[in-house]
Amino acid sequence: MSGFQVKLERYAELIVRIGANVQPGQTVVVNAAVDSAALVRLVVRKAYEAGAYQVKVVWSDETVTRLRYDMAHGDAFLEEPKWAAGEKLELAQAGAASITIMSEDPDLLKGVSGTRIANNQKTASKALKTYRELSRAFKFSWSLSTAPSQGWADKVFPDAPPEDRIGLLWDAIFKMVRADREDPIAAWEEHLGQLKRRADSLNAKQYRQLRYVGPGTNLTIALPKDHIWLGGRKQNAQGVWFVPNLPTEEVYTAPHRGGVNGTVTSTKPLSYAGKIIDGFTLTFEQGRVVQVSAAQNEETLSALVAMDEGAAYLGEVALVPHRSPISDSNLLFFKTIFDENASCHLAVGGAYSSCISGGPDMTQDELLARGLNTSIVHTDFMVGSGELDIFGTTEDGAEEPVFVKGNWAF
Repeated sequence: MSGFQVKLERYAELIVRIGANVQPGQTVVVNAAVDSAALVRLVVRKAYEAGAYQVKVVWSDETVTRLRYDMAHGDAFLEEPKWAAGEKLELAQAGAASITIMSEDPDLLKGVSGTRIANNQKTASKALKTYRELSRAFKFSWSLSTAPSQGWADKVFPDAPPEDRIGLLWDAIFKMVRADREDPIAAWEEHLGQLKRRADSLNAKQYRQLRYVGPGTNLTIALPKDHIWLGGRKQNAQGVWFVPNLPTEEVYTAPHRGGVNGTVTSTKPLSYAGKIIDGFTLTFEQGRVVQVSAAQNEETLSALVAMDEGAAYLGEVALVPHRSPISDSNLLFFKTIFDENASCHLAVGGAYSSCISGGPDMTQDELLARGLNTSIVHTDFMVGSGELDIFGTTEDGAEEPVFVKGNWAF
């Protein structure tokens, strides 16, 4: 077996055992592009070896997606995909595990009408509203991972010979998810333990607010009472642990919906809806985005924060040290699952209900009353760098450093 095949097998094992943590008798749904077929087949086999009841694969194709955006009738983007959303919800409610392997070209929808993209995002988000509420409450197991496509590899390694780019991206992915280690499972257990210790330290602090200071950034973020910092593993409604993102380097919580004030500037491009949004700044007053500017695709960013009432508020605050494996690689992945784990980040849109005590069992109105934002969207954007300082305000009003020059202060 070649070295590449060994790493691919290890990666599939990580997706099944660490990511989704597939249980005997469980149905598994795999969402992936046709470019990822080799990895998907291994994931299917590993899931059955773990005792899966059945494995359902839902395929997508970049060429077909682009053809739809270019050639479908405009009204098609106003129709909610209720049948597909209904199937996803039914399977989730029945306890199925969801595995998504992402590989899309970050520039897939370059040149497509912003109206078509916004309409498609809005109708899909509406149809999946209940499903996403369950996912943010971690009621079922779900895990995101990646595999290269030619378009994505071309974006990450534009200076390498074209025939080498996919191999280089595979090597980078294997390293970031620890599939290049002799014992990847043990490496993940150690890493997840470190993330838990960080989250435990922050939970003991129970800061009233965080203050961000950096180039183009001066922002205060209030935190709700009884907030919970999470990192690494999550527990579903059946008590089974899983890891939502491979890779993951973050610890995160939910901000208080109305307690965000000031300006924050992005530090990495955001790949959203097949477009790259770059060089952008958001200004907040009493929690709400009141001003948007971007050097690239400002229209797309404006449409995002106008998706619904909650899209203009923050739903996540996440801490990632500047000195971390993905950041140290000096690669820009143009894929949020990687870039957010190389940088402190925030998210506009809905909060994770598990980020407050008792949250998973609250209604949306109850979450709002406790200060957590609700929305049909949840989009992360990167704000961290080696120049970012973050300060936490304790219950007695004292301020202490949490991050200094982009890294943990304790």
